[in-house]
Amino acid sequence: MGVTFDQIIDALLQGAYVTIWITLASTVGGAILAFASGIGSLSHFAPARWLSKTYVQIFRGTSLLVQLFWLYYALPVLIGIHISPVAAGILGLSLNIGAYGAEVVRGALQSVDEGQLEAARALNFTPGQTLRRILLPQSIIEMMPPFGNLAIQNLKDSSLVSLISLSDLAFQADDLRNRAFESDTITILGLTLLFYFVMALVLMGAMRLLERYFEKVSGREVAR
Repeated sequence: MGVTFDQIIDALLQGAYVTIWITLASTVGGAILAFASGIGSLSHFAPARWLSKTYVQIFRGTSLLVQLFWLYYALPVLIGIHISPVAAGILGLSLNIGAYGAEVVRGALQSVDEGQLEAARALNFTPGQTLRRILLPQSIIEMMPPFGNLAIQNLKDSSLVSLISLSDLAFQADDLRNRAFESDTITILGLTLLFYFVMALVLMGAMRLLERYFEKVSGREVAR
């Protein structure tokens, strides 16, 4: 048994589409969780602070693979609700990247000069106004390079969803390798590597454009 070059390309393209979709959805979901948890960890409201810190510690301190297995295999047994592979993959990656991103958000918010916070208090700004008008506009640029790294890491981590039966790029590559002759293995793996590399380049370019957009909006330039 063997596979033709056209079959290899078609299968890898199908897998790449799933990988792109999973990566984009989980990166957006992770960003939302990162901001919510990063801001929550600095909240004066103790339950929000405790919940945020607990979430970050759990998902930074455990394996992403185990998290995916829990969402897809264990939760249906515990709560009786079956989660689709796509939902489990997106949720697992979102929760994982969100936990790491929360620390980026927290650190960037805490880097804002204390004098500006004192000025906000003197002007009777509410905590929400201080966050929107002072903290976020200044810290968002500092967050972008680490967020870019996390997005790339999320793309690479997405290959783990193949282990919960999602037909992503890694799944298709492994399936092709099992069906191919030994002589085709190098071609399959080489093309898979190339697909991941191209997707990473595109994602890096998108994150760089987003970073420049925030620089333009804030009127600041970050040293490179």
